[in-house]
Amino acid sequence: MKFNPLNHVLLAGLLITLSPHTWAVSDSEAQQLKSSLTPLGGERAGNADGSIPAWDQGFTQVPTGVSAGPRIPDYFASDKRLYSVTAQNLAQYNDKLSDGQKALFAKYPDYRIDVYPTRRTAAAPKWVYDNTLKNATSAHLTNQNNTLEGASGGIPFPIPKSGAEVVWNHQLSWRGEAWKNDFNVYIITANGQRILSSTIQSQREMPYYFQNAKSEYKGIYWMTKLVNLGPPLRAGEALLGREPLDYANGGPQSWVYLTGQRRVRKLPVSSYDTPTPTSSGVANFDEVSVFTGPLDRYDWKIVGKREMLIPYNSNMILQPSKDADILGERFLNPDHMRWELHRVWVVEGNLVAGKRHSMPKRRLYVDEDTWMAMLGDSWDANQQLWRTYLQLPYATPELPGLVRGMFTQYDLQTGAWMANNVVTEKRVQNQVVKPFPDSDFSPDGLAADGVR
Repeated sequence: MKFNPLNHVLLAGLLITLSPHTWAVSDSEAQQLKSSLTPLGGERAGNADGSIPAWDQGFTQVPTGVSAGPRIPDYFASDKRLYSVTAQNLAQYNDKLSDGQKALFAKYPDYRIDVYPTRRTAAAPKWVYDNTLKNATSAHLTNQNNTLEGASGGIPFPIPKSGAEVVWNHQLSWRGEAWKNDFNVYIITANGQRILSSTIQSQREMPYYFQNAKSEYKGIYWMTKLVNLGPPLRAGEALLGREPLDYANGGPQSWVYLTGQRRVRKLPVSSYDTPTPTSSGVANFDEVSVFTGPLDRYDWKIVGKREMLIPYNSNMILQPSKDADILGERFLNPDHMRWELHRVWVVEGNLVAGKRHSMPKRRLYVDEDTWMAMLGDSWDANQQLWRTYLQLPYATPELPGLVRGMFTQYDLQTGAWMANNVVTEKRVQNQVVKPFPDSDFSPDGLAADGVR
């Protein structure tokens, strides 16, 4: 059967009409993952003019003579820029840009997108491919798309039939079992002043991808522990978070260690449009990495599939020695940004009647190969474009796969923006490790990490 995204959109509407559940695909349809589709669900073939090449197993070997360590090298430093999108030639590339990117060009005439050859580096271990094939015929959603069942260890919906399935694929994109890094969070004000919000030491893991699942955290797909090392006023603070496969029964859980009280407190809400502590309240919990958390506030629809310019293989931005080299007054320094042409799923979320959210409309642009949302946009209650987001993925062949790196949030109305997970100056930019002890992700373990 030839893959046709339009047929999938029409079928999704029929399924939603007939049933409150979203169901997996048939055995015969799943076999496309061995032929016309990659093992994770992207189209194997390139595009008509060859600007998007065919997928050829991804980037799975560290090149000879290159050391893959805690600091991530730029494996494609020799690639030459193909062209640049500027305010002067914007109309030529209008159909390849998100609304948010076009708004940045309109707001800042010196904004620029440098486009490099497309490299389809997405990959994963064979056991992730095997699990993805199994998930294709067993995964399903219930409870207003807030509960995922019948999936583990791979992309849950490699052949998506609804917008909610694409969003779950994004949340469960492959990025390893466990990893750690140090990073900074910056708030850049409307007048260009750069403020260090947090310096973080992080541990993160995805029990969903454990080859030998830990029973204590069954049903938790992602866990994070963040210890604040600075600025001095915030040194010693710590945050623990867990994201479940079943958001309908309990939802995300977070605890914070407060230095003034020297005790751990459970946060009453750590989802939706609740501001995050690490961003000094500038970003919401569900804006982390473009989107994170429960799905039930929005009615998610697949708008279609497009060829778009998105950040990709962003290792270039890790090479400067100073954060100031990559953080401009208005946006990330284009000199260190790599953009490529890729096919993306465009998914739109509109607020469900009777629900509330400060952003009644969201749009995600999800890469077909990795299932990461590389771009995102959000609108306010007046239907005005409000914020736009970037997710920078780093190529890590030793994993193998692409991992989520820095992400940014631009406020198009005020001109302020945020850069999170900035690792330019850090010795440990992203270190793949074995799963951490269970105690590391417990409230007691969080209290033990308190240094003040």
